[in-house]
Amino acid sequence: MSERKASVQRDTLETKIHVSINLDGTGQSKLNTGVPFLDHMLDQIARHGLIDLEVHADGDTEIDDHHTVEDTGITLGMALKEALGDRKGIYRYGHAYVPLDEALSRVVLDFSGRPGMFINVEYSRARIGSFDVDLFNEFFRGLVNHGQLTLHIDNLKGTNAHHQAETIFKALGKALRMAAERDPRMAGQMPSTKGCL
Repeated sequence: MSERKASVQRDTLETKIHVSINLDGTGQSKLNTGVPFLDHMLDQIARHGLIDLEVHADGDTEIDDHHTVEDTGITLGMALKEALGDRKGIYRYGHAYVPLDEALSRVVLDFSGRPGMFINVEYSRARIGSFDVDLFNEFFRGLVNHGQLTLHIDNLKGTNAHHQAETIFKALGKALRMAAERDPRMAGQMPSTKGCL
């Protein structure tokens, strides 16, 4: 079977981002975005998705974290799309419910080829440490637009913003793993009646 790996470098005047991904990994990660809470969340994707993930970012964090977080989402989406290839033989759909103490989140995704982001989350506070929770939407928008997937995120309950975010990213990792997994019954077929994704 072919390896499902990708390495993408994206450079702008605001950021320089490098992402390497192995969809058939063991959950190893090397993360250095300059935004510690983002690193913590990316580690959840890797570990719970059994995706090997390396992310290095040099961004204008002296202004704020916005460009780095958004551009990391974009570059991760690009790498995910490249690693998936033509998407033949995958399950295509993935979902997960993940709790953490009082918090519970659901993530459902479709490697549809059609970008779509539908998020229903009300964080209990505006910042987690120094991290602005508004930036999560920028990350996910970059991910879905450049990974060409449909993503539904619902935080069903939670009073601790850190727990809310962590359940979302853990569930995203689990859903990514499920959707990207090779389906032995598909035998390399396209998981769509259209014949393409």
